[in-house]
Amino acid sequence: METKVRTGYSPMVLHMGPIVKMSEEQFFQFCRLNDEWRIERTAEGDLEIMPPTGGGTGSRNLKLVARLGLWTEQDGTGVAFDSSTGFILPNGATRSPDASWVRRERLVDLSSEQKERFLPLCPDFAVELRSPSDRLEGLQDKMREYLENGARLGWLIDPEGRGVYVYEPGKEVRVLHNPNEVSGGTVLSGFSLDLRQIWAPGF
Repeated sequence: METKVRTGYSPMVLHMGPIVKMSEEQFFQFCRLNDEWRIERTAEGDLEIMPPTGGGTGSRNLKLVARLGLWTEQDGTGVAFDSSTGFILPNGATRSPDASWVRRERLVDLSSEQKERFLPLCPDFAVELRSPSDRLEGLQDKMREYLENGARLGWLIDPEGRGVYVYEPGKEVRVLHNPNEVSGGTVLSGFSLDLRQIWAPGF
């Protein structure tokens, strides 16, 4: 059973409403003009501006992306992406998971231009790494959104609580308490993340 806890802070939200409706191209250009911000867009069109992360979260996220990237190169069946990559989900939201992975066959039909913009799909695998400023409930909502839009596996990693929430379609959320590692299962066959290196920032 998934537990919702209201802690941390929400991103700054700009409610656009019916007054301003940006197209995908306009939103892409808006993000380019404000590239010092990490901006996501909800299915309703509201903009969510995320605060920058601290050193501990930045170090953890680098380790996460590096290990996923190394496995991806060895496996060869998909492409890994870091936290700066935007995905346009089927519901219209644009999200940027902290780490993600997409099967190669889902990318082959994208044009060169599409590959250089926000990718018009939901990743097969998405990870959100909770920072001290993140509300757990908000990240839980985001993980459910990934599943509802086609993700086959999601991890919500909470270093502060030393827990991992594992999301899979049609299944109850599994909560792993202080695990040493978490496995990619059948979606990322052969991939496991050593969480002992994620719990501590390493400096």
